Amino acid sequence: MRGRPAPEVVILGGGLTGISAAVHSTRPWVLLERNSRLGGHARTDERDGYWFDKTGHWLHLRDPYTKALMAELLGDELVRVDRKARVFSNGALTRYPFQANLYGLPPAVIEECLLGFIEAWQKGDTRPPANFEEFCLQRFGAGISRHFMIPYNHKLWGVHPREITAEWCSRFVPVPRLPEVVAGAVGSSPPEMGYNVSFLYPRTGGIETMTRALTTRMRTDIGEARLSTPVDSIDVEARRVFAGGEEIPYRAVVATIPLPELFRRIRALPPEIEAAAGRLRCTPVRYLNVATRNPVPADFHWIYVPEEKYPFYRVGIYSNALPAMAPQGRGSLYVELSDRGPRPSGVALDTLRHDVAAGLAASGAIASADDVLFADLHELEYAYVVFDDHYYAATAQLRAWLEAHDIFPRGRYGSWTYNAMEDCILAGREVIGTLDDRISQHAA
Repeated sequence: MRGRPAPEVVILGGGLTGISAAVHSTRPWVLLERNSRLGGHARTDERDGYWFDKTGHWLHLRDPYTKALMAELLGDELVRVDRKARVFSNGALTRYPFQANLYGLPPAVIEECLLGFIEAWQKGDTRPPANFEEFCLQRFGAGISRHFMIPYNHKLWGVHPREITAEWCSRFVPVPRLPEVVAGAVGSSPPEMGYNVSFLYPRTGGIETMTRALTTRMRTDIGEARLSTPVDSIDVEARRVFAGGEEIPYRAVVATIPLPELFRRIRALPPEIEAAAGRLRCTPVRYLNVATRNPVPADFHWIYVPEEKYPFYRVGIYSNALPAMAPQGRGSLYVELSDRGPRPSGVALDTLRHDVAAGLAASGAIASADDVLFADLHELEYAYVVFDDHYYAATAQLRAWLEAHDIFPRGRYGSWTYNAMEDCILAGREVIGTLDDRISQHAA
């Protein structure tokens, strides 16, 4: 292996979790990545001086270790930005989160939402919600649920919230108290709330600047990353990974590729494991990278759009976070689309671009639909894991089976979860300690 020791650890996938595992490994490793560069979803593309991440990748740090690591890697190149997030509904732009910032909406909508919240608060229903729709009704009432929580999350997840469990949301969905909701309804704005009240972002080059900085810590004296090398199959009995025409023995595997893809590559799966893997659900995301000819008039970093009449559910403006993401006097945006049907082309794609441009102008994200210079369509096959009734039993069964065979699934799609970039970096660090303990036990 070109002067390096034979690998003990095979890392499948070169996203943030896989990179982090290679950074923290003390055992010989090899990382297999199907794409021509590392980063997974945390990558950035450039076109004609406009820079685009694979949709919004704003970095939120809460852990002391990752804070120190990012400070060492990037220093002053990592800029702190105070979030400006808005909700566009009923023809108005209001502060995020919707449930605590009703001021500015039509009076009838404010009344419906406020009375619904008070009614839910008076009921004080503490029963475990059967699904996310019930969670919303219990916590926020009928009005807020109808005007934002239900339609927005339907567009985001691609399935109705009654098909999703409520367990996933405790960290990501702000639940304001009654005084905060009342204050937000009358214009006495409560403080910013949520896990993402500020974020970090590289001064230039988009989020991949952070990714590339992290790769400089990979232990290349004991391992290597092999690009453009997809995994063909895995033999768990022989403890071999087959990739790039090579047979690679292993003592442990760190699997960060999407869990369904992993199981498709494992030979001779037991029927019950194959059935559990078949119950995993995930929705894709289709999005547009949008470049503008003129400066964007909006000052927000992103907006949430719950109404079905608009073809998108979220819009972000990279160049409002850091101006270097677009040529001077111009703007770069991402537009996340709610349609999960057949990929549009030809006339259908032209119609989509027209409707998106009109919607962006209506929201104030751009001054005019004519400001759009180009709008390139992209898709992430794996985006949002669906936390349905099968989720917890299936993932627990699959993870136990994998780890019994010294395969450790980690990361957003390896663990089949909903998390942030920081969580992926920490997962790569954690899994190395876990497999070190497992290998040591086997050797004892």
